[in-house]
Amino acid sequence: MQTITHSALDGKSVRPLIFRNVEDYEDLHRIGIGGLDKIIDAGFGMDSIQGNVTQASIPVQLQFLQQFLPGFVKVMTAARKIDEFIGINTAGSWEDEEVVQGIIENTGSAVPYGDLTNVPLSSWNENWVTRTVVRFELGMRVGNLEEKRAARIMVNSAESKRESAGLALEQQRNAVGFYGYNSGNNFTYGFLNDPGLPAYVTVAATGTGSSTLWSTKTFLEICADIRTAIVGLRTQSQDTIDPETTALTLGLPTDCVDYLSVTSDFGISVRDWLTQTYKKTRIVSAPQLNGANGGANVFYLYADAVNDLSTDDGRTFAQLVPAKFQVLGVQQLPKGYEEDYSNATAGVMCKRPYAVYRATGI
Repeated sequence: MQTITHSALDGKSVRPLIFRNVEDYEDLHRIGIGGLDKIIDAGFGMDSIQGNVTQASIPVQLQFLQQFLPGFVKVMTAARKIDEFIGINTAGSWEDEEVVQGIIENTGSAVPYGDLTNVPLSSWNENWVTRTVVRFELGMRVGNLEEKRAARIMVNSAESKRESAGLALEQQRNAVGFYGYNSGNNFTYGFLNDPGLPAYVTVAATGTGSSTLWSTKTFLEICADIRTAIVGLRTQSQDTIDPETTALTLGLPTDCVDYLSVTSDFGISVRDWLTQTYKKTRIVSAPQLNGANGGANVFYLYADAVNDLSTDDGRTFAQLVPAKFQVLGVQQLPKGYEEDYSNATAGVMCKRPYAVYRATGI
């Protein structure tokens, strides 16, 4: 009996099965597949001929189920307060070696008059105080592939690197403003170590257990420490500084500034007492004053400026900054570009030591 041939396909005619209608199942016997009508009628699916060859997973990839919040959170850096403490004096140029302040002392003494005596003569004596300029630099390089890939996550790589360079240069300038910079034989000092500053005075030990710390002191005891500083400032300036009419700055460590909220039995805080009694006193704080004197917290009280016979700006402190931010150069590279930036600072000069009172131990 002759075998019936239901179908014959050559290699190029073989293709995956495509079912469009239920009736298509009826013709499967022609290519050797039969009985599917029974499976369909029974409500079962066809078993796989081969087990899974891929890793088991959820139906949808995780990246398609993510929602990104707008913007980026920047990593915190400590507040830079040197400008708020004493301002900024842009003097000189980036290439200068020193910033110099002249000091003149008037000399001579009046004597009783006499017709036949020699005329006593007045004179003057000059000195020059120098501060050395130190320069810092920081640059950035951006590659073509880096820039394009960063753009995919909504980041401008060049802009972010410029921001990082500017921030680092400002942090360095702030550090020099407080601590100075020793590069050998230079004269670059800061707010905390200028050689002209007066010595620290330890506050009274009247707190709990004879402690000097403000954390243990009462309203009256903290007020007494500040009052002592005000008296000292008036005394050492020989009444040139009147705390009631001269603009003063009270510089406090970050650890202690909030003790100004300590109140009296009548609900008046130390800050209230200070601002009401000495209205021209402003209060600033900085972390650099934490432990600044051998681990002890310190505070500064100083006159912002003194009205005397001087021909300068009259300020007590000067932060000398020839160049705050300067672009040194830009270079186009085959695969990107490079930029370099710099600043220049001569640190801080205390021009009127008698206008500063420094206390320690709070």
